[in-house]
Amino acid sequence: MRELIGNAHCVLFDFDGPICRLFAARPAESVARRLRELAAAIATELGVPLPRLLPEELRASPDPHHVLLGIARRRPGRGVVTRLEAALTREEIFAAGTARPTPYAAALMAALTARGRQVAVVTNNSPLAVEHYLRQHQLSGFVGGRIHGRTADFSRLKPHPDAVLRALASTRTAADAALMIGDAPSDLGAARAAGVAFLGFAPDEEAAGALVAAGAERVVRSLEEVMTALVAPTPGEK
Repeated sequence: MRELIGNAHCVLFDFDGPICRLFAARPAESVARRLRELAAAIATELGVPLPRLLPEELRASPDPHHVLLGIARRRPGRGVVTRLEAALTREEIFAAGTARPTPYAAALMAALTARGRQVAVVTNNSPLAVEHYLRQHQLSGFVGGRIHGRTADFSRLKPHPDAVLRALASTRTAADAALMIGDAPSDLGAARAAGVAFLGFAPDEEAAGALVAAGAERVVRSLEEVMTALVAPTPGEK
């Protein structure tokens, strides 16, 4: 761990998980349901059968991103997708106001900055939601605008490396001098595709199992482990 964090000139954080629990007070399942309700209303408005817009496999999904991507893949028209993405963005911004901070995340970001490391955020969430959360918790200064989130091109969401590559460009960091902290196999996939070292964050056994099954070699249960490795003196120091 000391070598992993010590070699990183820049640390890329996923947002929902490593920095906060975005939907801690506003469950993701309810957000997904409201997206489906909007999709149904749009289908009625356009006079198209609901299954053409919202297939059966999406009607019980608890993941709002899965619902949005599933509908987008059916190519219902740019206007439809834009309305759904805007609705999801509003939901995420609202949820950011009640998100639960991940223990040690803020302290780790501050400690990295104090030691001359750059911090960036790479996420499938709206960058507006990330900005709202960081401002609310006085963390914006540690990130300095280096927020790389969802764009209009959903094909570039993680595990596509686009957000990671944008973060490397914004920090002018080589891939081998960066570390990504993520809590999902899609984070691992994006890091691997970009050639960036990966550290899995898994606060429970289920998340840890999913990361290990995806091939993650290093997984921590708490960011305290990373913090300890960062601030501990090197051998020979007093």
